[in-house]
Amino acid sequence: MTTRRKFIQQALVGTAAFTILPRFVLGGKGFIAPSDTVYIAGIGVGGKGTSDLTGFAKHPKAKIAFLCDVDDRMAVKSKENFPDAKYYKDFRVMLDKEASGIDAVSVSTADHTHAVAAMAAMERGKHVYVQKPLTHDIYEARMLTEAAKKYKVVTQMGNQYASADHVRTAKEWVDAKLIGDVKSVQVWTNRPVWPQGIATPSGKFDVPTELDWNLWLGPAKYIDYNPAYLPFNWRGWWPFGTGALGDMGCHIMDAAFRILPIDYPSEVECSTTTAWEGFFKEANYMDSCPSSSIIHLKFPRKDGKGDIRLTWMDGGLLPKRPAELLPDEQMGSWDGGYIFEGTKGKLMGNYNSAPILLPSKRMKEVTLPKQTIPRIAGGESVHYTEWVEACTKGYGNMQLSSSFDYAGPFTEAVLMG
Repeated sequence: MTTRRKFIQQALVGTAAFTILPRFVLGGKGFIAPSDTVYIAGIGVGGKGTSDLTGFAKHPKAKIAFLCDVDDRMAVKSKENFPDAKYYKDFRVMLDKEASGIDAVSVSTADHTHAVAAMAAMERGKHVYVQKPLTHDIYEARMLTEAAKKYKVVTQMGNQYASADHVRTAKEWVDAKLIGDVKSVQVWTNRPVWPQGIATPSGKFDVPTELDWNLWLGPAKYIDYNPAYLPFNWRGWWPFGTGALGDMGCHIMDAAFRILPIDYPSEVECSTTTAWEGFFKEANYMDSCPSSSIIHLKFPRKDGKGDIRLTWMDGGLLPKRPAELLPDEQMGSWDGGYIFEGTKGKLMGNYNSAPILLPSKRMKEVTLPKQTIPRIAGGESVHYTEWVEACTKGYGNMQLSSSFDYAGPFTEAVLMG
């Protein structure tokens, strides 16, 4: 049996004793010859991993060459989509055996194994794409940010709407002072849409034959298998996920972090819904993320002009409806949104919808600024292929929407909540 200690050692330092010559070295460090195919290995190929691989495959130079998943049931669709890809259950074995045939790696596992898988790939000189949130904790986020620079690999976090027009439009409006100086931001989501704020699952269950439970746990503390965690609900448990905040913060908070002159919060205050397990008997579910929360973060402006306060709400909690909204106008969109409040007005939007000024009649009254920020043709749909294209050009030769130099500090700030 592989212990937690051995798993981490093998994943993070397993390359120290030998040297590997990756394919892309033939084109120079961190560079794939323009005529070459980018051979991609997927780690975690079910659910979001399936759609990620499909997105990469749309690039004419991308080849999905290897698939890896600890659960054979989750790999069925990707195996159908990419029948020529070689399949593994242990990413460490795949990276060791196939190092010379892999150029880039996609990681779409549970949050708690993002860092060990991504680091193992980067240590071997592989470009990496990692689903959001980038990591399970703050330390891991900084570790991956530094590793990307050290190993000079092309990186991208999977918050695909960072490549959409919406956030660029909102930034142009804020920069043009259409709402004056931003003083506060309200952000909310309808997540979680999975169980949170509940007791730790109990009972004895046989591990399905298709699943390697020990590999799924990876660096986490060992617990017995329970079907309550898989394949989706691990998100609501601190040992494996980051709750609604980690799951959606890297989408909806992206606008604030990308537009405003902020990096790390100086103060964080939060409150959560109380859980009860009996009449006036308060529960203490330490392993379960809260069913709802309100988080207040104070960000010092990098230009020294005071602070910006950001409030996060999840689990059905909402900010006060702006007085400027008409009765038939929706606040945000169906699954959440953000509101920037400035000295001269408000701006409302969401990660997946275009911003508007409030009241909405201002959209016809003001002169909107010209586009000054380059758009990415295809927006969020090419977040994947833009990464593949960057892999062909090499480290530092192409600007990406969510490379780790941005995504790492951003994830740190999100997880501070």
